[in-house]
Amino acid sequence: MSEQNSSDSQPSWEKKTIEKMLFEVLKEQRRNRRWKIFFRLLALGIILAIIILIFAAPSTTSIKPHTAVVEIKGIIQDSGKTNAANIMEGLENAFEDQNTKGIILDINSPGGSPVQAGLVYDEILRLKKLHPDTKVYAVCSDICASAAYYMAAAADEIYADRASMVGSIGVLMNGFGFVDAIDKLGIQRRLLTAGKNKGFLDPFSPLEANQVKYADDMLKEIHQQFIDSVKAGRGDRLKNNPDLFSGLVWTGENAVNQGLTDGLGSIQSIARDVIKEEKLVDYTYHGGLLQKFADNLSSQASQEIVSQLIQPLKLG
Repeated sequence: MSEQNSSDSQPSWEKKTIEKMLFEVLKEQRRNRRWKIFFRLLALGIILAIIILIFAAPSTTSIKPHTAVVEIKGIIQDSGKTNAANIMEGLENAFEDQNTKGIILDINSPGGSPVQAGLVYDEILRLKKLHPDTKVYAVCSDICASAAYYMAAAADEIYADRASMVGSIGVLMNGFGFVDAIDKLGIQRRLLTAGKNKGFLDPFSPLEANQVKYADDMLKEIHQQFIDSVKAGRGDRLKNNPDLFSGLVWTGENAVNQGLTDGLGSIQSIARDVIKEEKLVDYTYHGGLLQKFADNLSSQASQEIVSQLIQPLKLG
């Protein structure tokens, strides 16, 4: 009798199986609930971030008189943030605001594409004709060289710090030659082309005199375009010094003596003393809201990675 009661008190295998199935169902439901909560929070975070970007982004219009600022920073190239389209967007918004008392090009760039520089140069001249009462001032910080100075030359006046690097009015095309290296390694270069100059300046083939001359003529042509634009922008302020167009850079203090700049100053001092309007409004165009959000995320992530990597390299 006692054995029968003992066996009856133990759950059957069917009951165990059902309980196990129910337990797994409950676990799955909880797991699904957690994922739903996660995705809802993620969506809410994205929405909040977009709202913050909208309200935190500097307005391109102002109800009060101000000095407009458009940044030109980093390498100037079509595929980068500092490209002609973004710069021209900021300039157009700045010119169209009736409360803009003057525009400052905040420049800190070693240069880049002459095409992008030429587009901005022409756009500044066009906008100045449409808005003759609004002057443009270029202010150079660390460096304003090559394509960056090309753009600056379209401004009414150029200013720099005494230690700024200004100029580098020249054009270059660089690369490497590996002909001797592959000969020593016993490597054959097999280059098939349709068109005798299709392999123009191929780094693995010997230089051909006619191609070098063609490249040299092309560089001289672009260089002359650069020189003509600088002369048109600076006029009689330029000193009669052939080294101005040799590709040399000048300190901000020496650049004044050469006529490359009009004086020494910062964004704040030019806004205060020249434009006579200290309030600054940033018109720099950085792309759409989604691009800003993506850039902020990538920037924060990269900064965290770099901070972890460089910890052992601290000086002190």
